[in-house]
Amino acid sequence: QVQLVESGGGLVQAGASLRLSCAASGVIFLGNHGMGWFRQAQGKEREFVASISGNAFRTWYLDSVRGRFTISRDNDKNMVYLEMNSLKPEDTAIYYCAADRTPYPNRRNMDYWGKGTLVTVSS
Repeated sequence: QVQLVESGGGLVQAGASLRLSCAASGVIFLGNHGMGWFRQAQGKEREFVASISGNAFRTWYLDSVRGRFTISRDNDKNMVYLEMNSLKPEDTAIYYCAADRTPYPNRRNMDYWGKGTLVTVSS
């Protein structure tokens, strides 16, 4: 069973940067899993933010974060990251790390989920 634990959330001002981390355990090799970040703002549905293929050759982004956020992974360390720059108040949400059973992440849904980390961006 894949387990995911997010960290790195916090309260920042608009324009600041944060780096979210996701530690994976219970995997034979993290490269077997496509990984992604999703977020859910209060009163809104969960939305896809970014994803990365198992070999890190391909990445995908929500249009509103492309150019500001960067997803990356270190399969040797079982870690996935989300570098967030130029943060905006509308980025405020709980951010969830997720893993797919296959090396190709499904931006509509994933198979394993962390419990989330809160990011709050003040104006």
